[in-house]
Amino acid sequence: MRFTFIFSLILLFTALFACKKDKNFTKDHLDFSADTLLFDTVFTTVGSTTKRFKIYNKNFGNIKIEEVQLMGGEDSPFRINIDGVSGVKHSNLELAGNDSLFGFVEVTLDVNGGTYPMVISDSIRFLTNGLNQYLKLAVWGQDAYFHAPEPGENLVLVSDEIELWNNDKPHVLYGLVAVDSAQHLTIPQGTDIYCHKDSRLIIYKGSIDIQGELGNEVTFQGDRLESFYDDVTGQWFGIQLIGARESSINYAIIKNGAIGLGIYEVPSGNIRLTNTIIDNSNFFNLHLSDGGALYQVENCLFGDAGTSSAFLEQSTYFNMRHCNFVNYWSGSRNGPALAIRNWKQVDGDIQLVNVVDSRIDNCIIEGNGATEFVLDTLPFDGLTFDVTINSSAIKREEIYTYDNYTASVRWNIDPMFVDYFTRDFHLQPASPLVNAGDPLNTNGADIEGVGRGVPDIGLYEQ
Repeated sequence: MRFTFIFSLILLFTALFACKKDKNFTKDHLDFSADTLLFDTVFTTVGSTTKRFKIYNKNFGNIKIEEVQLMGGEDSPFRINIDGVSGVKHSNLELAGNDSLFGFVEVTLDVNGGTYPMVISDSIRFLTNGLNQYLKLAVWGQDAYFHAPEPGENLVLVSDEIELWNNDKPHVLYGLVAVDSAQHLTIPQGTDIYCHKDSRLIIYKGSIDIQGELGNEVTFQGDRLESFYDDVTGQWFGIQLIGARESSINYAIIKNGAIGLGIYEVPSGNIRLTNTIIDNSNFFNLHLSDGGALYQVENCLFGDAGTSSAFLEQSTYFNMRHCNFVNYWSGSRNGPALAIRNWKQVDGDIQLVNVVDSRIDNCIIEGNGATEFVLDTLPFDGLTFDVTINSSAIKREEIYTYDNYTASVRWNIDPMFVDYFTRDFHLQPASPLVNAGDPLNTNGADIEGVGRGVPDIGLYEQ
């Protein structure tokens, strides 16, 4: 009896001690020395490099890491080692309070074995106390110029006051790449720029000169090179000009972004946009707002977009000639091909601007909606809204009859594109827009260099 009683006490104390030990595990989570491991090695044949990171338990109590998993599994080019043990998955690791352990990541690419994307991504998942945390992994997949923030930074500035990007190999944007107030960036003809997810090029009070040429355009697109991504929208954010100094964009192709080109707080006379195609954006191909202005827009295509091909919102000045605003978005959208309004709502307040001496000449506004042009203006004493729309073809269910429109505006006629299904917006010879443009408000040649005599309406001369 006495032995049984003592043995029972031993079992009880053992159980109590075990329960008390379990309660020492913290319910908090892990910290890491970085949220992303970025491998910027250029791989020409077979490349291999290793980086390390630290996993921290910044709590007093011990922590149990239930799972560590390389999400790409055995097929990933990355390999992980946690606390000296290799493998794509680890379970039930214990980390003492105020302690840390090392993790190692190795990556190997054989670029001769296939065509890799510009950036190859994976992640490591850490499961603790029911919460998944992820450490991002990224490696440059091809030989290119890479523009990425340093660890702990949120953007990268172009390095020189006056910088020229070479066009001998592609450029890859990773994160926020900025041209600051004292800087000027020149991008020469034939430069290919690939943009990683959520990346953007910001011209903040600086200036940019994109010098594309016919047949040797400057291209901006996502960094996924597989054919599946050819027409996937929102692969990167876009180009933003904020308070920019005098800048020009000529013969650029900007596609598959969220907002292809945004122009904000830019005074009149600073931005020239010519011979450029902006297409397949998640929201807008062109967003002009916050007092932004465009003093010359010629021979440009603003194509498919999830909201509007172009949204001129609270913009003070624009002058557009021979542009196509054509939106044949395959899904549902809640905006017209072209929307113009002189106001913007900010924190519940309506902010209005003067719109002065603005024109739309020889343009096509068309798409698969019933109304592809909306002019939304709010009247206010003392404000000016001076916009002339001349010699253009406009699709709109309810025809506008205001003084803004000249008699040469053509409403709801079929422009007779060659094939809008394949996005070929050349005019057929029998199109009513051939030789229908205003010769007093035209330019010398179309986007393909074809001379304009008696001009056609729209981007292309027949």
